[in-house]
Amino acid sequence: MTTPREAILQNVRQALRGGNRPGQTAAIESRGPIGYQGAEPDPVSRFRQELTATGGYADVVPDRQASLARALEMAKAASARRVLIGPGALIDSLNLPEELAALGCDVKLTGSLFADNNRDILFAADLGISGVDYLIAETGTVVLLSKAKEPRSLSLLPPVHVALAERAQLVPDLFDLFESEIRKGRSDFPSCVTLVTGPSKTGDIELRLVTGVHGPGEIHVILIND
Repeated sequence: MTTPREAILQNVRQALRGGNRPGQTAAIESRGPIGYQGAEPDPVSRFRQELTATGGYADVVPDRQASLARALEMAKAASARRVLIGPGALIDSLNLPEELAALGCDVKLTGSLFADNNRDILFAADLGISGVDYLIAETGTVVLLSKAKEPRSLSLLPPVHVALAERAQLVPDLFDLFESEIRKGRSDFPSCVTLVTGPSKTGDIELRLVTGVHGPGEIHVILIND
């Protein structure tokens, strides 16, 4: 009789014989008739529906000016005094630091933080505002690729996370994310791909679902549908 330990080791040996070693990239098989099957006829509506089902909030707006107005409304609603803002072309175009400062917020840009002094700033933030790399319509997921000037803690530590995105960043499902997008035209691969599906949750305590224990209790996605 094969023990669980022997079964695991057998699977590892089989994977190694098949060439699954560090530094090697296996070809992605065709999805065929199974697996994730896209976002239905209206990806924006599907994303909004799925994010809402996970406990997140999705705001679909017509343009960048409307996205700025919505982000400022969220900062006010959260009574945010300390705000962290990540880099990105979309965020940079909105003049967010100045607009939030005019509301009385203490604004910090993650690109200006240094390793020896950012811990207290990151933990003290009331609100984190980031861009996204992709959105997955089928699961309502926000995808963030690791970057030098955008620490993962931006989307993990502040109790409220606001993510700004454009329609062009929306992909139907995970197959499209990995096969058609992340690997397309890349000579490298990010050290970390973070998939955020709704606010932080845990069921460790008496099997009761608790929100916001290991990360943000709220996630808001502002999607510019232009």
